[in-house]
Amino acid sequence: MINTVLFDLDGTLADTAPDLAHALNAVRLKYNLPVLPFDMIRPVVSHGGKALIELGFAQTQIDADFETLRQQLLQHYHSNLATHTVLFPGMAKLLDSLETRGHNWGVVTNKPGWLTDPLLQALNLDQRARCVVSGDTLPQRKPDPAPLLHACQQCGSETQQCLYVGDAQRDIEAGRRAGMQTLVALFGYIGEYEQPDTWGADAMVESPEAILEWLK
Repeated sequence: MINTVLFDLDGTLADTAPDLAHALNAVRLKYNLPVLPFDMIRPVVSHGGKALIELGFAQTQIDADFETLRQQLLQHYHSNLATHTVLFPGMAKLLDSLETRGHNWGVVTNKPGWLTDPLLQALNLDQRARCVVSGDTLPQRKPDPAPLLHACQQCGSETQQCLYVGDAQRDIEAGRRAGMQTLVALFGYIGEYEQPDTWGADAMVESPEAILEWLK
């Protein structure tokens, strides 16, 4: 029986794409490049800063190296973490329902702690989450199962009592390798050519409300 629900952050728990897209375009504008359409950036957000810089600058000729661009992106994002970021519709109700039912919930993300922690504080979730495992909490990151196993320990749960919800293939891989049940968040940042039905999750859900129905 599931007693702990763990969430990926970007594209699963919170809709962070508007602020990350703004950060990427701010860096592009610094180098006199036109802004990219939001619809082009959104599917890439769950893949992190490296993927965003590759999207924004792979086809450009500018006098800056990759790491410089990545740091500029992250610094701009850090200064504007929660300007437009909100929980996905229905997620607040889901978290309330989990707490009412006595379930643990937590966050396991590849986002570094210096970005994860202030974002959860801005969303007033930092005191509610039973555990928060960021991308630099351990030496390993998803798709390695270690962060999820660490989260289980913090919640006092066995892996078979845990559900992991994510919107990227590495989320499902990590959850499966950890021995958890997994759900694909189809409402997240899944690209047009990705095939979540091949990732091996226990189910796919269209909304946070569907997660609660699945648990029932």
